Amino acid sequence: MDWDKLRIFHSVAEKGSLTHAGDVLHLSQSAVSRQIRALEESLSVTLFHRHARGLILTEQGELLFDATQQMVKRLEATAARIRDSEDGVFGELRVTTTTGFGTLWLAPRLANLYKNYPSLKIDLMLEERVLDLPMREADVAIRMKEPSQADLIRRRLMNIRMRLYASPEYLAEHGTPSTMDEFGNHRLICQQAGAAQVAAGAELVNQLMTHAVASTLTVNNYFGVLQGVLNHLGIGVLPDYIIEDFPHLQRVMPDLESGEVPVFLAYPEELRHSKRVAAFRDFVTDEIFAFRRSRQTE
Repeated sequence: MDWDKLRIFHSVAEKGSLTHAGDVLHLSQSAVSRQIRALEESLSVTLFHRHARGLILTEQGELLFDATQQMVKRLEATAARIRDSEDGVFGELRVTTTTGFGTLWLAPRLANLYKNYPSLKIDLMLEERVLDLPMREADVAIRMKEPSQADLIRRRLMNIRMRLYASPEYLAEHGTPSTMDEFGNHRLICQQAGAAQVAAGAELVNQLMTHAVASTLTVNNYFGVLQGVLNHLGIGVLPDYIIEDFPHLQRVMPDLESGEVPVFLAYPEELRHSKRVAAFRDFVTDEIFAFRRSRQTE
């Protein structure tokens, strides 16, 4: 198949319009239309349903669009590898991790990365959905479980646990519980039952909820839970890594905690030699070592 025609088809499928695709490709609408007709004739299929509001892919068009999407992603990956063969660390690096880890641990430390690589452009994507690294939805991921996708390089960074924390001001006013009966007189701040979270954290919350709790504040991410704790609203279920940046928070009922949660860094095999990925990997590893040392001195 003719690559120029496939490139034009891909743009039309993305934009849903001959005119909009032509604007992107710097071609006239008639030129785009001729190329699409020629591609349909060469394949002996109809690729688009045409109507007044635009174009919709046919079943055969969907199949071809899936193929061109994969081609585009592979070309982008190849271009990234070519750029990474140059000297220096610069350009865009797409990093994905959870909202909690990204806002509470990673983002506050990025100044150290930019200090060494001021031309680096980080696109930080914080969401609970697991992005597809081999399909280049992101370049690097930090995940709260071992990635299951094939063709990934993965490194275990550390283990974390979910624990109970409160502000000194809250405990001074309401007292520090030492038993579950006493805990029942306090407000529990935690993630919502339906929110995406690590299984160990959910299990700890479920364990707490089996007891009579006087009041609750539920939030859909750990950043919100932390804000509730910092504003003296109650006792929060939070990952233990927050204590490095908020050392004034006090741990409550230290015998009560979740199981270990592994934290993994992962990136596609094809980015093994990427200088940007290597710079980010080394930065995270150094920060983890510093974090571990701080915990050992507690």
